[in-house]
Amino acid sequence: MNPVKLLLTGQNGQVGFELRRALAPLANVVAVDAAECDLSNPAAIRQLVRDTRPDVIVNPAAYTAVDKAETDRDLAFAVNAVAPGVFGEESARIGAFVIHFSTDYVFDGSKQDAYVEDDATNPQSVYGESKRDGERALQAANPRHLILRTSWVVGAHGGNFAKTMLRLAAEREGVAVVADQWGAPTSAALLADIAAHLVRQQREGPDAFPYGIYHCVAGGETNWCDYARHVIGAAHKAGKPLKAMPESIIPTTTADYPTPARRPANSRLDTRKFRDTFGLLLPHWQAGLDHILQQIL
Repeated sequence: MNPVKLLLTGQNGQVGFELRRALAPLANVVAVDAAECDLSNPAAIRQLVRDTRPDVIVNPAAYTAVDKAETDRDLAFAVNAVAPGVFGEESARIGAFVIHFSTDYVFDGSKQDAYVEDDATNPQSVYGESKRDGERALQAANPRHLILRTSWVVGAHGGNFAKTMLRLAAEREGVAVVADQWGAPTSAALLADIAAHLVRQQREGPDAFPYGIYHCVAGGETNWCDYARHVIGAAHKAGKPLKAMPESIIPTTTADYPTPARRPANSRLDTRKFRDTFGLLLPHWQAGLDHILQQIL
């Protein structure tokens, strides 16, 4: 069998950076970032796929400036909604398989329990709407797809909430953080390792592979305030000099901390379908976060 050829987007993002590592033993990886392919340009995407002719496309790249998207709608939709459909069309033409990453923001956050894959989407922000439309575009273009909805991604590479909290805790004695939004911090390394497993499974039996949408987040749940306290506590245990202590992370509400884009109050995603289908474990969020914090600290 010829070696698998894989096209990876967003190679310098949190997940893309980890995917380069995780996919390297499985495939001949062609990795690109925005400088090498502008995902807001459909013609550039088509040319990239036609030049590369991959067996697999993994697309973690996205417009992720959630608040900025409210006033930058055209670019957000070009990258998050149009581009996945173009990847879908071009991959279908050559018989390629696509793994695409999506988000909890496709839901409105009003459900009391964790969201399952069949729950109705109702995005409350431009970012969420664009990601929802990207899911639909890929679904319509190529049935050989996996859409992995995830949330609260954190990695050792790139910017994220944990690094922001460490910076603020070094500058201030107290930090106010919202405590009424719930989800699961999910390690970029975990997502990359999972994607590598799924690529291997699909290549072993493409005709019987269970394509579709799956929720893929770490186990457990927390809120942003307790998440921040965990980060600050770990930093103190590691001997990092910070002005703020875990107990000086002050809980606040979403109403007290308005943002241009509306965030889901409930970002909990039920992963039973994913675990039962693929036989993979999703460790508790603290395990993945602690591993990342060891690298950062």
